[in-house]
Amino acid sequence: MFDIFKTVFFPDAGISQTAAEPTKVSLGDNQVSELLICYGGKSFNKGIYRIIPLNNVAYWNDLVLDAFPSFSGRITCFAVDWLGRVFAVDSARLEDGHPGVLMLEPGTAEALEIPCNIETFHENELIQYREEALAASFYQQWLECGGLPPAVNQCIGYKKPLFLGGTDTVDNLEVSDLDVYWTIAGQLIQRGKV
Repeated sequence: MFDIFKTVFFPDAGISQTAAEPTKVSLGDNQVSELLICYGGKSFNKGIYRIIPLNNVAYWNDLVLDAFPSFSGRITCFAVDWLGRVFAVDSARLEDGHPGVLMLEPGTAEALEIPCNIETFHENELIQYREEALAASFYQQWLECGGLPPAVNQCIGYKKPLFLGGTDTVDNLEVSDLDVYWTIAGQLIQRGKV
């Protein structure tokens, strides 16, 4: 599994997080387990895509659910991209017999269903639809304007979130602590729903 992914996504040298303790969440699906065991904590292609360390899955589930509580009891987070968008599987939606993938976006306050499971997401979606899945040309634009790749605990977040009228441009981006970005976005998203 993940043979095509391995030919296109290369681990960033010296950039990884290790799983120091076992996860406190049931992964439920063998595809999710295999991904997290094989690649958990690794960053790929200059930080454009990172797999969450196995021991951080429960933490990320909780953090994401603060912003998107309607997914409670349904999601298992597995990855984050350079913009801080979290990818998770949703047990309430099946794709070829396995949980379907969600993209949870703190900058837009949207949860987008991706018609894939873990395997097809990594073997097809990230390869054939890299632009849609990872905003690859926007990332290249960020780098060409002098921006640096995010560290494993960072993202390139919106200074003013799009759901609050911010622009989807490089000058509205900044390096942010990933946890802080999600915490603030979660509070803003929930305030907007009141």
